[in-house]
Amino acid sequence: MFRACRKQILKQQKCPVALHSPKFSERFDYEGIQAFDHVTFWVGNALQAASWYCIRFGFTPYMYKGLETGTRDVVSHVIKQNQIVFIFQSALAPNNAQQGHHLMCHGDGVKDVAFSVNNLDLVVEKARTNGATIVKEIWSENDDHGTVRMACVQTYGDTTHTLIDRSAYKGDFLPHFKPHTIDDALLNRLSDTNLKFVDHIVGNMPNNEMEATVQWYEKTFQFHRFWSVDDAVLHTNYSSLRSIVIANGQETVKMPINEPASGKRKSQIQEYVDYYGSAGVQHIALNTSDIITSVSRMRERGLHFLQVPKSYYTDLRERLQHSKVNISEDLDTWAIWV
Repeated sequence: MFRACRKQILKQQKCPVALHSPKFSERFDYEGIQAFDHVTFWVGNALQAASWYCIRFGFTPYMYKGLETGTRDVVSHVIKQNQIVFIFQSALAPNNAQQGHHLMCHGDGVKDVAFSVNNLDLVVEKARTNGATIVKEIWSENDDHGTVRMACVQTYGDTTHTLIDRSAYKGDFLPHFKPHTIDDALLNRLSDTNLKFVDHIVGNMPNNEMEATVQWYEKTFQFHRFWSVDDAVLHTNYSSLRSIVIANGQETVKMPINEPASGKRKSQIQEYVDYYGSAGVQHIALNTSDIITSVSRMRERGLHFLQVPKSYYTDLRERLQHSKVNISEDLDTWAIWV
C-alpha cells in the first residue's frame, strides 16, 4: 500500500472518529518509542525475496550478515530506500526449529517490527510492569563503531517488537552487518520509485481481540488512540471490519489494529487470519510524495497491483461533485484509491 492520502471506504451518513489527545508533554513522563526502525521478514529464501523487493519496489541492497561475516545460523539480507529498511532472514541450518516452525505455520511473513527508542531500560521496565512478555532481556552488541543495546517484546500472534537504542553507536546499521557488495546491473538501469518512509503498519486480529490488543499497546508502550472506525462505516456489501489506529507520543509511529465484522461474506480480516494462521502484520504502508510517479515506475518494473472495482471510481466521482477537492489525474488508470 502506498500512501499519499488516507484510504477510505466510507458510507456518507457516518464518519470515522478522530481521537484527539493531549500534547505529548502532557501525556507522558518519559520519551519511549521514537520511530519505526526496520521490519524483519522470515522467509524461505532471503536472497530471492530481497532481490524481488529491490527489482519491483525500487529498494537497493544495503547490508548483509551470513557465512562470509562469521554468522553460521541465519543469513540476513538488508535492503533500503530512503528511511525504509527491511531485513529478510532465512535459516542456514536445516534444524532451525524456530524459523522452521514459523514458516510451516505462516509461510513468508513479518516476524518483527523494530522500534527506535530512548530510555531503553525504562521502556522495558514499564512494559514488564504492565504484563508484557519480554522475549529477550536487554543485551548489547558492539563493533568498531560503538555499542547498540536492544530488547525484544512479544506482541500479537507470533510477532515481536525489537527495541533498539543506538545512542552509543556511530555505524550505518547494526554491529556485525557488513555493506552489501552486490552490484546489480539491472537495478542500475531502473528509475527510482520515490518511496520515503513507513507510514503505518497494520495488524489483523481474530474477532473480539482488537480492543485487548489496543489496550496492550496503551499499557505496554503508552501508545494512544489516534483514530477509530466501526463496521457501520468501513464495509462493502460483502465484507466489514472494525479498526482502531494507535500511535506513539509524537505520532511518528501509527499502527491500525483491525478485527473482522459480520457481513454477507467472510471479512477480509478473517480471511487473513485464516490463511496466515494467527494474528499478524497484514500490510505495510509506504509514504510517497508523488504517488502517480511511484505507481507508474513500479508498473514499469513489472509490479502488479490489486485491481480496483470500476464501481469504486463511479461512486468517487459522484462524491467529488459535492466536494471542493478537484482531482486532475485519471485515477482509474493507476488503480489509486482516495
